[in-house]
Amino acid sequence: MNPLRSLILAAAGSDAVRRLVATTPGTAGVVERFVAGNTVADAVTRVNRLVDDGLSVTLDHLGEDVTEPRHAEQSVQTYLSLLDRLYAEGLTARVEASVKLSALGLRLDERLALDNAYRVCAAAEQCGTTVTIDMENHTTTDATLRVLAELRHTWPWVGGVLQAYLRRTEDDVRELAVADSRVRLCKGAYAEPDEVAFTRGHEVDLAYVRCANLLLAGDGYPMFATHDPRLIAILAERARWYGRKQGSYEYQMLYGVRPDEQRRLAAEGETVRIYVPFGENWYAYLMRRLAERPANLLFFLRALASRS
Repeated sequence: MNPLRSLILAAAGSDAVRRLVATTPGTAGVVERFVAGNTVADAVTRVNRLVDDGLSVTLDHLGEDVTEPRHAEQSVQTYLSLLDRLYAEGLTARVEASVKLSALGLRLDERLALDNAYRVCAAAEQCGTTVTIDMENHTTTDATLRVLAELRHTWPWVGGVLQAYLRRTEDDVRELAVADSRVRLCKGAYAEPDEVAFTRGHEVDLAYVRCANLLLAGDGYPMFATHDPRLIAILAERARWYGRKQGSYEYQMLYGVRPDEQRRLAAEGETVRIYVPFGENWYAYLMRRLAERPANLLFFLRALASRS
C-alpha cells in the first residue's frame, strides 16, 4: 500500500489528529466540499440541488462503530426522519439511503443491527425508496452479507456493497449477481492486510474489471462506484459488449469529487448517483476520502493554507 495512504488511514483512528484537524482554522470550509452538513435539513438542501442537475443520490448518515445501544437508536431515528423528509419533499424517486451496520449496532450484536436495519428498510418501502447496506472493513464482511441476505428475503431490492480489493470479492459477486439484486462495486477504502486484500493499484484495477464483468453478465443491477476515468471508459465498453442499455446499471460517485464528470455522464443519458454523507461524525470519512486520491489531500492542504 502507498505509504502516504497508510499514514492517512492510520490518522483516521487517532483522536489526537482528529482534535487537531477539527480545531484548525478553515477546516469547516474544506469539509463542506465532501460532507453535506450536520443535519437532515442540511443534507436535503444539498440533495435538491443535485436532483435539479439530473443526478440521483444515496444519503449516508455518518457515525459508524457505535458502542452503545442508545447511539444505534439515534442513528435509526435520524434515518427515519430523513426518509420522512425525503417523502415530504417528493424526492424518494431519485434519492435512497445508505446505511452502515456498525452505526446500527453491529459491533454490539448482529441481531440488533439486523432489527434496526429492518426498521429502516420498512420505512424506506413506505416512502417509496430503497436502501443500500454499506460495506466496512473486512472483519465485518461476513456479518454484513448475512444481514443483507436476511433483509433481501423481505425486500429483494436492498442493495449491497462489494469491495474489489478484497481477494474474496469475485466469489461474493457470483453469489449476488442475481435477479433483483442491486450491487455497488467499489475499490475499497479501508487499510487491509495483504492476506485478505490486493494492495497494489494495478491489482485492484484488474480485480475491479473482473468483478464488473461478472456483474454485467449477471441478472442484477450493477452500481459502479469509481471516479477513475480509465475505469469509466472500460465500464462503458463492457456495458455495450454485454448488451446493457442505459438504465440497467448506474455509475456512483462521491459528493464533491469530480462534479463535472458527474454532470457529463448524466448529460449523456447515464444514471449517475451521488453518495452524499452528512452528520457531525465526519472525521473518519474525510480521512478515507483524502487517502483515496492524492488530489483530495492537496486540495485539503491548499484550502487550509488559504484559510489560516
